[in-house]
Amino acid sequence: MSSLITDLTVPPAVRADRLARANASGADTRGGEAGSRCVFILRYPLTVVFTIGGFLIAELVSVFFPQIAPVTFTEGELWIFLLTGQEAYRGLLVILAIAYALAGIVDLRSAQKRAYYRSRAPFRFAMGIALALWDIAGTKLQTLPQPFFPGPAKVLEAFVTDGGYIVLNTLYSTRLFIAGFIVGVVLGVVTGVLIGWFDKAYYWVFPVLKITGVIPSVAWMPFALTLMPTPFAAAVFLLVIASWFPVAFLTAQGMKSTPKMLVEAARTLGASTPYILFHVAIPNATPSIFTGIGMANSLSFLTLVISEMMGQPGGLGYYIDQAKAWSSYYKILAAIVVMAILFSLIMKIIEVVRGRVLRWQKGLVR
Repeated sequence: MSSLITDLTVPPAVRADRLARANASGADTRGGEAGSRCVFILRYPLTVVFTIGGFLIAELVSVFFPQIAPVTFTEGELWIFLLTGQEAYRGLLVILAIAYALAGIVDLRSAQKRAYYRSRAPFRFAMGIALALWDIAGTKLQTLPQPFFPGPAKVLEAFVTDGGYIVLNTLYSTRLFIAGFIVGVVLGVVTGVLIGWFDKAYYWVFPVLKITGVIPSVAWMPFALTLMPTPFAAAVFLLVIASWFPVAFLTAQGMKSTPKMLVEAARTLGASTPYILFHVAIPNATPSIFTGIGMANSLSFLTLVISEMMGQPGGLGYYIDQAKAWSSYYKILAAIVVMAILFSLIMKIIEVVRGRVLRWQKGLVR
């Protein structure tokens, strides 16, 4: 059960004791630090119910809210199931509710995971409510401009009727992104280390970096398509440029910010220049390197979509361009959903690698 402690006459020591007992019983004491005047206490099982409540509401809306606007759903094959977009949407809501309920049960064993699960509960509830409102406005009533903003069921219809083709284009985009992004990051790190540590490299290379870095990578597309042997190679070239500049620039800044005291101390202890470079300067620049990689990820993804829309034989951008030609805006939204998921997965991988490499920072920075 939930209760609200608002008795301002209770001494702080008594309130702290109540909070401690509430924490020991598995309750959620949000609303401020110890001694705050208003604390909301919610037990963990109710947190799980609250988390999945938004998706259950969206499910009830999809099933029981009357369909006012005339909408036709096409049946398609998803794996071994024959489904319409509406049935796929309802199934997805059930899967999300079950998945988050199971996650809540699994996270019960760890205090840290319980705290994270609680912190995400309001967002997940709001996500379910947003889906319900989108379903009403986009499917049930169609108050949103059509066909530009279809409901979630219509968007899922693209996966049901065109799932295999979406998967092929997603794989093409992934291959293209990995090829260009990795090469660009490696070149960016090498360039940044050189111009950040060696004065001659800074003198000759940094002006080139400043001049070319401010030019959008897509501006090089005509030259890339002309000079490169294949459209795939041209797109890789554009992705390399898009990721090279932010990584090189921030790596150089990180190298330049190496405290002189650390360098002099290492030299006093007999360290050679290569040792100082790899054990002092580059570790100091590592946080800046990962900041540049995060920026490069965003710029490369933007370049990826534009390049696929302007000359690639496949990819999500190519799929969007095809759907636009046929005014299939629900397919465009489906491709955007795939892009959002793909981008989030890449960012998560970068965060995991960053946390692993920079584990020495835990407890030192926020």
